[in-house]
Amino acid sequence: MNGTFAGSLSAFGIDEEKATLFEKYAAELNLFNSAYDLVGADSVDDILTKHILDSLAAVPLIKQLMAKAENPAKPRIADVGSGGGLPGIPLAIAFPNAHFTLIERMSKRCTFLENCILTLGLKNVEVLNTEAEKAPQKAFDIVVFRAFRPLDEKMTKTLLKLPAEGGYIAAYKARMDKINAEMSGITKLVPSWCAKSLEVPFLGTGKEERERNLVIIPESDF
Repeated sequence: MNGTFAGSLSAFGIDEEKATLFEKYAAELNLFNSAYDLVGADSVDDILTKHILDSLAAVPLIKQLMAKAENPAKPRIADVGSGGGLPGIPLAIAFPNAHFTLIERMSKRCTFLENCILTLGLKNVEVLNTEAEKAPQKAFDIVVFRAFRPLDEKMTKTLLKLPAEGGYIAAYKARMDKINAEMSGITKLVPSWCAKSLEVPFLGTGKEERERNLVIIPESDF
């Protein structure tokens, strides 16, 4: 898988030399997964495909959102409900000039995240041990989350308080039918949004198994 994984990074505009860092991170997730309940995977290769490549599939879109930031040279990105650091840590490796805040309410997972940051030598990441409701407001250019909570009215109100003026929320989601059902319940809060299709290598053959989308709030014109 290693050579194949490295080769797939170029499709997202990521330097293949960073493959070693992603693989090191996958090894950390695999090592501590049973103790911290971090991801649904049972091998390093499984983590690389289902979680790290899945996180990196949005890199071209995130890059375009970053260009719209108040300071495009050093955008501020929050990963809400970061868990084991997904998608925040893979994105932080991909974008070393951006500053990432990993927001996670569970202390034991924050311990894992802090250890990962040290192990990987990441200088652009901090961990915030708190609930999303208590995170800094209007502080981020982009707010991302993956495998977090559904966008119900309560959660949406919380998330909408986090981006700075002109900022975005970028939510990793799967099937469009479920996205449409989810978004239909919050139209008063989110009148403008779009979903961009993501291509994740090696996920499988079935359409439902492979379907991935990035929901962007508000709608972006790229």
